[in-house]
Amino acid sequence: MCQLFSGKDRIADGELKLRLEAFGAVQIKGPKWCGKTTTAEMQAKSVLKMQDPDSREGYMATARTKPSLLLNGETPRLIDEWQVAPVLWDAVRNAVDERQKKGQFILTGSTVINDAEIMHTGTGRISRMSMFPMSLYESGESNGLVSLKDLFDNPSADIDGVVSGLSIEELIYAACRGGWPASLDNMSDAAKLMIAKDYVEIICEDDISRIDNVRRNPVLARLIMRSYARNLCTLAKKTNMLKDVSAEMEGTSIKTFDDYVGALERLFVIDDIPAWNPAIRSATVIRTSNKRCFVDPAIAVAVAGLSPQALAVDLKTFGFIYECLCMRDLKAYSQALGGKLSYYHDRYDLEADAVLHLQDGRYALIECKLGSRDIEAGAGHLVELRDLIAAHNEKNSYAPLRLPDLLLVLTGGNMAYTRHDGVKVIPIGCLKD
Repeated sequence: MCQLFSGKDRIADGELKLRLEAFGAVQIKGPKWCGKTTTAEMQAKSVLKMQDPDSREGYMATARTKPSLLLNGETPRLIDEWQVAPVLWDAVRNAVDERQKKGQFILTGSTVINDAEIMHTGTGRISRMSMFPMSLYESGESNGLVSLKDLFDNPSADIDGVVSGLSIEELIYAACRGGWPASLDNMSDAAKLMIAKDYVEIICEDDISRIDNVRRNPVLARLIMRSYARNLCTLAKKTNMLKDVSAEMEGTSIKTFDDYVGALERLFVIDDIPAWNPAIRSATVIRTSNKRCFVDPAIAVAVAGLSPQALAVDLKTFGFIYECLCMRDLKAYSQALGGKLSYYHDRYDLEADAVLHLQDGRYALIECKLGSRDIEAGAGHLVELRDLIAAHNEKNSYAPLRLPDLLLVLTGGNMAYTRHDGVKVIPIGCLKD
């Protein structure tokens, strides 16, 4: 296996530092166990852990009577799992207004609270940043010889001959293990695989009900997650997924299905990819439904009961797991660039698995192709979509669309190169932020 190493900086570290320079407070949101608290503690000067069993009752009582007392401490002050006392959000916002200083507070939590529970959004005072499970570069499995930022800054950069040392077997294992920082600990490979399994168990048995104190059936939660796993990185209709679930739990309504999916989204477990709808086709031609996705591929592996051994002889199934891994890594790598992911797919089957838009308007069309046999088709889709945008601009010169800045095929192969049509083929085991 690839040698993993602990103590590696997270991509979110730099973003947190920058936001603390610019804002009075920063909220780090993301799934549990992804490293939010550790990242925050590295820059905090004092820490308040709201779920500390020895102090929780006292903290909650203080939050009900005078929440500002919980904010006293050296800054930046970390308030971990702040959402158990939503009043702390408004207390932080008010303290930032009164102190008129930057970098006062860091808020971390693994759930999204209802906006009705807070009085003010915190706009301009509390900056919100997302954090994801570790990318392959953060876990040490990508050598990072190709930088996504450098490619955007210099699209003609020579990547030919850059080699990844990540074998297909190692890539499969990395996807099954997931990007949980605890997997860097010194333990057996089998033990590392248990982390994602336990994550799913806790989500279904506990967190999905605790998020809003609404009792939900853990069996149904697992069935819905399994349906997501079966339809991973597809445009499966909600009605079809409901039929899949109802086959094992008769009587499940669409309202109940939506309630469970909403809870899983608030827990940052489900992380669907929205559609990109440029005006290059009729609006009825371009697909608009979300692409089904988890925040980490290991969730799909765990809930579906798969294993590295099973996926090694079923690369078709692993192809969907691989695409989910690529989505996770692209989100992490593009954080500092303000990256937003979507996808493109129309009724003529012209597609881009991912469209990565940066906040400055630049964007990349991306296909995720596990093996070399699929690279040609993937590159063809990207070129055809680029040409379609160019043709649209010729006909609509008064409202042209920006042409893509990059055409990328992310592959599970070993060597990077630039094709004659300008498409860059990059092993996921070479990519970094």
